[in-house]
Amino acid sequence: MRSFRKELHFHLPSRRGLVNITGQVRDAIAESGVKEGLVLVNAMNITASVFINDDESGLHHDYERWLEKLAPEKPYAQYQHNGYEDNADAHLKRTVMGRETVVAITNGDLDFGTWEQMFYFEFDGKRDKRVLIKIIGE
Repeated sequence: MRSFRKELHFHLPSRRGLVNITGQVRDAIAESGVKEGLVLVNAMNITASVFINDDESGLHHDYERWLEKLAPEKPYAQYQHNGYEDNADAHLKRTVMGRETVVAITNGDLDFGTWEQMFYFEFDGKRDKRVLIKIIGE
């Protein structure tokens, strides 16, 4: 059994943003040499998410609107957490969207369904963030 670890680094210029990381994860799988196994991809910050869905701009806009209704950024005073920072909404949005995803690797590639892509979703940007890619298999 082989094990491989790689980090992706992000510094989005806006508070929120969505990045398709499918290609970077595929590159890591190729670099690992694993042909059959699993890949774990997780956000290493509590105000960001990794998830799988369709790469469609209307859906991305719908996520933004829906999450903002569930946990609006402002007014900042509505949250007990806000004080030192103003990112309580980002913590809540991350909870809804999830921390990580695990995908099977088959024949050296992501074993995705139709239209599936992997995304990094930032909810409290403008600073350095990381995503962990951990691959195990043969």
